[in-house]
Amino acid sequence: MKCPCCGYPEDKVIDSRSARDGAAIRRRRECLKCGHRYTTFEEVEQRRLFVVKKDGRREPFLRAKVLSSMEIACRKRPVPTSILASAAEDLERKLLELPDAEVSSIEIGELILERLGDIDPVAYIRFASVYREFDDPEEFREFVASLKRTRKSARLRGERESLAKLQRN
Repeated sequence: MKCPCCGYPEDKVIDSRSARDGAAIRRRRECLKCGHRYTTFEEVEQRRLFVVKKDGRREPFLRAKVLSSMEIACRKRPVPTSILASAAEDLERKLLELPDAEVSSIEIGELILERLGDIDPVAYIRFASVYREFDDPEEFREFVASLKRTRKSARLRGERESLAKLQRN
């Protein structure tokens, strides 16, 4: 590490501590030549993730784009930004765990849909209406009807499980 003041290549570490919730290490350093003190950060280098678009183009994955699309779907809905930021971070973490450095935009869209379905049903429908590119209103109507059926069966299943649990006790 070169001193930012004089460029001398040798220094000593005065203090080290965890930073960015344990994702980095903050080090206070002192130049051995001029005595200038400065701070450096060390963090694990993340591998780069690329998105393969429908037309075959490749571009770097940006969590900000995922978050932005989720925020648009949740506009004027009672969904805290912190929940969306956490969901986007979880989605990025899940993608980085995949063995490939490239992921299709379709896969990302499906993961966003899945998360929005857990967060807010209206946001889910808004995102799906753009993402799924419905050609006519009937397709969209069928999609909403299938969503209602899925939610109703999940609610009934939950009620049955609760009833069975009560009967066992």
